[in-house]
Amino acid sequence: MELVKKALITGITGQDGSYLAELLLGKGYEVHGLVRRSSTFNTRRIDHLYTDPHEAGARLFLHYGDLGDAGQLSHLIYNIQPGEIYHLAAQSHVRVSFDMPEYTGEINGLGVIRLLEAIRRSGIKSRFYQASSSELYGDAPPPQNEETPMRPRSPYAVAKLYGYWMVRNYREAYGLFAVNGILFNHESPRRGETFVTRKITRAVARIKLGLQQKLFLGNMEARRDWGYAPDYVEAMWLMLQQDSPDDYVLATGETHSVREFLEAAFAYQDLDWRQYVEIDPRYYRPTEVDVLLGDASKARGRLGWQPRVSFGELVRLMVDADLQALLEVRQCQDVLRQLGRRTEIKDQRKVSPK
Repeated sequence: MELVKKALITGITGQDGSYLAELLLGKGYEVHGLVRRSSTFNTRRIDHLYTDPHEAGARLFLHYGDLGDAGQLSHLIYNIQPGEIYHLAAQSHVRVSFDMPEYTGEINGLGVIRLLEAIRRSGIKSRFYQASSSELYGDAPPPQNEETPMRPRSPYAVAKLYGYWMVRNYREAYGLFAVNGILFNHESPRRGETFVTRKITRAVARIKLGLQQKLFLGNMEARRDWGYAPDYVEAMWLMLQQDSPDDYVLATGETHSVREFLEAAFAYQDLDWRQYVEIDPRYYRPTEVDVLLGDASKARGRLGWQPRVSFGELVRLMVDADLQALLEVRQCQDVLRQLGRRTEIKDQRKVSPK
């Protein structure tokens, strides 16, 4: 009888974590996810995947944990004994890292070493994926690949660079199967609403429906290499299926400015963005990364991977998803109002004189 593969995903409730969980469950894995304890539920991206663990056949299990707690992480890994660990959890907002540099370093940097140490000390043969970032390259001239010198320009990127080098060090020093996925920007309808792409597409939908009048943005000339998140999580899995560990850039090989993303999103709904968009200097970063453009030749050649969704398709599917979500909310509100009116009429009939 073939043993079921086990995987642990940190950051399972995030954009990438939710798509990766879908992928692994579809491949027959038993999936364990690390979530932070909160007084409110923060699992909406994976609610459609979740079944009660008491039910027969359940294959998704969630565990409370924190990247600041080394002992708890070691205990979790020892008990689950996953064959694959995908480390996606992080303080993921670059602009916020300037306001919270110490916390960003604690989670994005030291969180990696706590997991690597847990693997090393336990002796469990887990394969480890580290979510590195194109922000590592900073102002290095494009195009950027695995050999490009890294010149980070934010606390977020500096912390990620620490994690990147620790993965390489543990691979070389202890023989761990540990890889870095250096992912360029990848988006989807599940992207957090504070990230610029989702901020734009959500605003387009709200403006189209008359729910919003203005959109405030920062630097519109920054250029990024934008892909589709589900394409990228497939490559994460492929990296851990190779015979030997290595680091890979994932990118589309195209770069577009924030302004181009903005123009495409508004034009898709026949809106003139100039009527709605204003610049707010508070959204500027103290040090900016002007151009990120990835060269994923290595991933294409060795992993057989390539992105499938184009820039234009990405913009349209994100706008469509935000419009659909708002229309569903509006429809629910209309139903509730109708139910309210019917209840009010019934109450009036009860008290009306005979």
